[in-house]
Amino acid sequence: MSNFTGTVDYYRRYRPGIPTDVANVLIAASAVETPRRLLDLGTGTGHVVLAIGDRFDEVVAADPDAGMLAAAHDSLRAALPADVMLRLVHATAESFTTPPGWTASLVTICRAFHWMDKPAVLARLDQRVSPAGTVAIFADRSFWTASNPWQTAVRQIITEFLGTQRRAGDSVFTHADRPFGEILAESAFSVVEEVRVPVRRTWTAESVLGYLYSTSFAARRLFGDRVHEFEEAIISTLTEHSENGSLVEDNEFLIHLGRRRGPRTPTR
Repeated sequence: MSNFTGTVDYYRRYRPGIPTDVANVLIAASAVETPRRLLDLGTGTGHVVLAIGDRFDEVVAADPDAGMLAAAHDSLRAALPADVMLRLVHATAESFTTPPGWTASLVTICRAFHWMDKPAVLARLDQRVSPAGTVAIFADRSFWTASNPWQTAVRQIITEFLGTQRRAGDSVFTHADRPFGEILAESAFSVVEEVRVPVRRTWTAESVLGYLYSTSFAARRLFGDRVHEFEEAIISTLTEHSENGSLVEDNEFLIHLGRRRGPRTPTR
């Protein structure tokens, strides 16, 4: 069973997309070449491709969850310009395929690198990224690690219902043992640049619940017959913390850009 079983609709509707400032960093990091190609690993419902896919000639998006990929298909086919070649691949980041001779100008891994065999994925990418290409690994803080007071209160409620260890579907989440930048620096993409992009969001009780149900640590099915009790506790707590029904979150995207050593073609 996938860690995200039962979350697809919530993921599509309530997961925050990619902010314009983050999209601009990614586009600027991509090699300027023809054709310009994007490879998005762990695409989920396609948030990254929705944000920057129209700046590329060809896009390959891969995900191991068939439900996520189906949702990505529905949204991306309608959103991308007709002249963008889109290929959706049902595969893990360790086993994805690309057309023969196809190399990426930019690889994006958003909110998904922690699920992967990191050295194996980066070794695989060495043969699938153009000489001037870039690997971008990035994420914002989830509710589990956020420090806003109302998010801390939400996390406390989750632990009261599901236990103090962070869940990963039916398992327990395993934390990365080293910073992603260090792992990236040990790969073929050893020239690493770190970019931080602040983001402010406004939530409602409904969107918070929707977001929680999109995660592996608070998927709706995990609460079983206590789900309505959980929802009541969340709504009650958020009402106490909200101002006119709104909840403000200050977050940040941490972006690691990895490139090969040696001469590079210009980027923009």
